[in-house]
Amino acid sequence: MRPTLIASLLAGSFLSLSAHALDLLQVYQQALANDPVYTSARATLAAGQERETQGRAGLLPTIGASGSYTRSEIDSPAFGRNVRTNNYGISLSQPLFRWANWEQYQQSKLSVAASEAQFAQAQQDLIVRVSQAYFDVLASQDTLTSLRAQKTAISEQLASAKRNFEVGTATITDTQEAQARYDLTIAQELAAQNDLDIKRNALQQIIGKPAGDLAGLRPGVQINAPAPAQLDQWVESAEKQNYSVIGQQLALEIAHREISRNRAGHLPTVDLVASRTRNNQSVSTLTTPSGTTDSTSVGVQWTIPIFSGFGTTSRVREAIALEDKARSDLENIRRTAAQSARQAYLGVTSGLAQVKALEAAERSSQLALESNRLGYQVGVRINIDVLNAQQQLYTTRQNLAKARYDTIVNGLRLKSAAGTLKEEDLAAVNTLLQP
Repeated sequence: MRPTLIASLLAGSFLSLSAHALDLLQVYQQALANDPVYTSARATLAAGQERETQGRAGLLPTIGASGSYTRSEIDSPAFGRNVRTNNYGISLSQPLFRWANWEQYQQSKLSVAASEAQFAQAQQDLIVRVSQAYFDVLASQDTLTSLRAQKTAISEQLASAKRNFEVGTATITDTQEAQARYDLTIAQELAAQNDLDIKRNALQQIIGKPAGDLAGLRPGVQINAPAPAQLDQWVESAEKQNYSVIGQQLALEIAHREISRNRAGHLPTVDLVASRTRNNQSVSTLTTPSGTTDSTSVGVQWTIPIFSGFGTTSRVREAIALEDKARSDLENIRRTAAQSARQAYLGVTSGLAQVKALEAAERSSQLALESNRLGYQVGVRINIDVLNAQQQLYTTRQNLAKARYDTIVNGLRLKSAAGTLKEEDLAAVNTLLQP
């Protein structure tokens, strides 16, 4: 085989691969790398994980070195001299009892856990946002495709009405009705194209580049009901496992420890201190000798606060008020999570019922359209009957597709509200798409 032929085959294979539509998982992988909201949350997590190290630093010893070099010139009638002094040392301070530092360390560990909860919530939010944007594009594409198919069908009906009018088997009213319906479909098609561009731009904002073609749902796809089937279990999970609830519970514990940390302003502090210094002094006269002095000291240093201008008491009252605020925020977030779970659960269950009803309506609308077309051909139906049947069929198909998309997204929202949404759930949704 010639090299040029091999190169042509390879190029063709790469083109065919690039021509494949992106599925939901591929779009999600791009969002993980490019979504600015998610990357910001990841950076926030990295920053939050440093708080434990910073809090632990208040319990560990601090070691410092210091030094100085001075040169002095002394002029007097009796004699003059130059004095050079070189002084340096090292000091250590180890907290023995500092209750505020201990509480700050405990707060730092809670802050790390809160940062991890916030990042987990950001991951779930990204799954929901990507899925919502993905299916919004598919819904807009379905609307546009349906309108174009409807335009083609109306165009054929318009041509048929014109032919029948020319041969005298139909009135001018049939032609005018078909023309009006055709013009309306043109306007709707333009609006649908604009809506599709908006939805694609929204998806591009998440993944950072144009998405291209997207894989659609398989025909006749079956959507599973939520498991467990009891609403109360989902609500209970949302009130306990939702990551926003967990994060606010940690914030409440941090606020509680802040009270204790501020009350430590009334308590004594005890530190172990140690130092080692060397002083080297050089004098240029014979009457004053030069020399080196070393000194070492080890001891315990304590401090008892007596009065701080009521500042400590004020900070304690402030911390108590902020704890009450954190407790109220926790209750609000818990109720919000429960309400989100209820709405998503009802959205899934009602969506499944709506999908089933619309599937039956689609079959009925298809039969009605065929019957109206046959009746129009034999003269027992008029043109407007066929046009209405066509519009009913295409509208039913749009509503059916939209109901499926909404049901799938509500299923993801339900798991997110319950705090159980994972990438495996997104992979399960991805299996519903066409290869």
